[in-house]
Amino acid sequence: MLRKVMVVAALLMLPTLSYGYFEEGDKEITLSGTASNSNDFDGVFIGANGSIGYFITDNLELSLRQSLTYTDVGVPSSLNGSTRVALDFHFDLEAWQPFVGGNFGYVYGDAVNDTFEAAPEVGVKWFVNSTTFIFAMAEYQFFFDKGSGNNSFNDGQFLYTLGIGFRF
Repeated sequence: MLRKVMVVAALLMLPTLSYGYFEEGDKEITLSGTASNSNDFDGVFIGANGSIGYFITDNLELSLRQSLTYTDVGVPSSLNGSTRVALDFHFDLEAWQPFVGGNFGYVYGDAVNDTFEAAPEVGVKWFVNSTTFIFAMAEYQFFFDKGSGNNSFNDGQFLYTLGIGFRF
């Protein structure tokens, strides 16, 4: 845990070597992925995420996101996915672009109940040059198949994403 805190602190102390920002009409593409296997190497989990976004204003972005995962670790092989629309407000801090927002979409696949979901989200984008950034995001998905009220929210899941993006 201490090592993670030290890495984050070191990144925050890096001088801003590049200036990146978004303007009305800009578009972006993001990509991220994940993989793991069981301790006996007899199964695999693979996931990929991608999005395309459009800046309605200098700070407000509308995005379409797609996630796909495959696993056969401890379960029969299954393919799952989600398609979401997101709206995020970006705070322009030059190379650092923190954002807050939310998304709404549909989760589907072999190992999940097909259902609608909604999620508040928060993240940050760090421009490494004027068109390329690294991003981190966290969201809390709650599902509408769980009924109404507290159960939908309490039975949700956290999702964390780390990836690369390109502004054009």
